Amino acid sequence: MLEIQGDSVRFDRDFAVTFQRTLRVPDDGRTYPLPPGLGTLPIFPVDAYAERLPPAWREQGGVFIPLYQREALWLGFRSAAIGRSAEPRAVKVAVGGYNVLSGAREAGGLTARPQDYLVCPPQVWLDGVRTERGSVRQFVAVQLGQGLTLEATLGGAELRGGLQLRVFRPRAGAMTEAPSATSASPSRSAALGFGLGGAIQQKIYPDPHGVDAWDIDSEACLAVHALNSLEFRLATGIEPPPTPIDAKTYADRGLPWFELYDEALGDLDATGRLHQAHTLAELDALTPGGAGDESLAERELPLRPIVPGGIGPGKR
Repeated sequence: MLEIQGDSVRFDRDFAVTFQRTLRVPDDGRTYPLPPGLGTLPIFPVDAYAERLPPAWREQGGVFIPLYQREALWLGFRSAAIGRSAEPRAVKVAVGGYNVLSGAREAGGLTARPQDYLVCPPQVWLDGVRTERGSVRQFVAVQLGQGLTLEATLGGAELRGGLQLRVFRPRAGAMTEAPSATSASPSRSAALGFGLGGAIQQKIYPDPHGVDAWDIDSEACLAVHALNSLEFRLATGIEPPPTPIDAKTYADRGLPWFELYDEALGDLDATGRLHQAHTLAELDALTPGGAGDESLAERELPLRPIVPGGIGPGKR
């Protein structure tokens, strides 16, 4: 069905995905708890703005979201309508055409060893690329063409950018009960890809149903493109959302880190291919005049303070 409903993309009546703005954690050798959400990013259909978007986007279709360069996001997964039990979905996530769990070039179907997909539920969100057991490297938006994306690190070129999602329904009668967690045409340089940011504590749960439980023929694919804030305004005529609050404001306001109580669900091993991928901090250190941890948002638009409402455990 694949339609935009408010702040989510709905794949069918029981499953939807949201794109959540969040604080960018430092890449300083530490592993941080999950940061809370700072609100959902607006979603726009490529078809509605096709004449003002890159030609490749028109061919791929899908949706696009506005992001500031060096801004972070996480994916939220919504399952089932109120009053009905949640039938799980198998979800594959790729950035720039590379699977974020295995590091392999993205393709159809599902792989069990290594597991290259999420099971949602119990997985309710994903903050980044799986490089270590027990943690992920945060999704951080970077301009294509600078060699900073995961795509450039693994493939040596930046041909796609954005995010790619594939969602699979279960085969009829294949599900077993599983535990749940508690709790003007822009130029190519305007398009964004995703690099690896700071480390965040996050488990990727093993599939409790087995790879054969999923209906491969039910695959629904979605291309998610990202556009920097200035070009978003040109393409849509809409003012982009303000840049998120910075880490100092976050700390000064005493906003909580969210903890997930999920010890019973286990955690997948990380793959060696993604463990070797360079983070943005490592790439910046190798680049003369690199941006380091300085946000590039200030080079796009003046910073404007925002006051997020209701940030806390309820948001995650």
